[in-house]
Amino acid sequence: MKKHYDMWEELGMDLDKHDEFLEPLPEVYGDLFVSQENRPEAMEYYDFVVGDIHGIRVKELMEEKEQGNPVISSFCVFVPDELVTAAGGASIGLCAGAPFPVQRGEKELGSSDLCPLIKSSIGFKMDKICPYFEVSDFVVGETTCDGKKKAWEILDKEIPTYVMELPQTKSEAAHELWKSEVNRFKEYIEDTSGREIKAEKVAEAIELINKKRDVLQRLYDTRKVDPAPISGKDALLITQLAFFDDPERFIEKTSALCDELEKRIEAGEGVAKEGAPRILIAGTPMPLPSWKIHSLIEGNGGIVVCEETCTGTRYFEAKVPEDGETLEEQIDNLAKRGMNINCACFTPNEDRVDDILRLADEYDVDGVIYYNLQFCQTYNMEYNKIAEALKEENIPVTQIESDFSDSDTGQLNTRIEAFLEMIQG
Repeated sequence: MKKHYDMWEELGMDLDKHDEFLEPLPEVYGDLFVSQENRPEAMEYYDFVVGDIHGIRVKELMEEKEQGNPVISSFCVFVPDELVTAAGGASIGLCAGAPFPVQRGEKELGSSDLCPLIKSSIGFKMDKICPYFEVSDFVVGETTCDGKKKAWEILDKEIPTYVMELPQTKSEAAHELWKSEVNRFKEYIEDTSGREIKAEKVAEAIELINKKRDVLQRLYDTRKVDPAPISGKDALLITQLAFFDDPERFIEKTSALCDELEKRIEAGEGVAKEGAPRILIAGTPMPLPSWKIHSLIEGNGGIVVCEETCTGTRYFEAKVPEDGETLEEQIDNLAKRGMNINCACFTPNEDRVDDILRLADEYDVDGVIYYNLQFCQTYNMEYNKIAEALKEENIPVTQIESDFSDSDTGQLNTRIEAFLEMIQG
């Protein structure tokens, strides 16, 4: 990592805090991931990416900027990456899932009683320990919750922050609002980058990003088999890295992994015992490096086979129709994708209940763990409705609320162990 010090210094990062943040990563990652038995060989690529998480990819993004290409970062699956790609730029996800910067985030936000994802992301920027923040031309926020809406005001003082207004319903009027927001985002990219976004390039970008979604769906399809050919931890890691990696390279490497997994399925080879409790995780996102819940489930003999989260199926299941020929048609299609993502920010939200029941059936799950980040009211308030629907289908469910720290690991381990024992009993 020290080979990148000059680059980080050029970006204006706090090198001491950055070293302190990354110091435990190799040991933690080795214990959680590399030590897994019978792990797919193709996971070596993702190990390499994590091992140089703030290095080579950041260098690539700096080279993009030197060529005049925009580098735009975001936090949410609603932001249309296709428009950034069509402008010749790079769209990346931001650091947001570690406890290290939370204290600084609380200081800036003025309260500890806030979503840990918001506190972590603000802290990363304020402490200058995330190079993806520093290399970005601007950040894209969205109005998925009240906490984020106010956080963008604070963030905008540190880095240009563009906000997309996401409607709270899925009515025809809401679609028109979101379509106007997508078009406004296109115009903002053009204004800030000096690049005209043309229909031909948008069509190419839609096709490319849909291919990334397709390969993630292919990966998830392999998890429908018993025994599962890949651990839930590794599948989560791959989805987390999809927010950062070059799309074409990610498609190539993940396709190679899927080839290996499909051969494993033919041979009846898995990473967990056949008949191990199959768990669906539903709820709030688990941004890098949030691996706690998966580790506890699989450390107690279960296997996570699907995530109904923004770092799971909500990221890739909704695709953009590829039939648009004009920019207007393409903008409409990009907006349709947003309206097909069943985030808890929408009301009413029966489609999300249907999604969870469908996924529970498709992945043949034995139980659902509903994961809720502390102080996330929207997802928390949907639990009772979802739990009732699952119980009507005789699918066991339990709710877990946590943050990114390890302070509650013992308590969570006890609860998860008991839930898995109940399923097996």
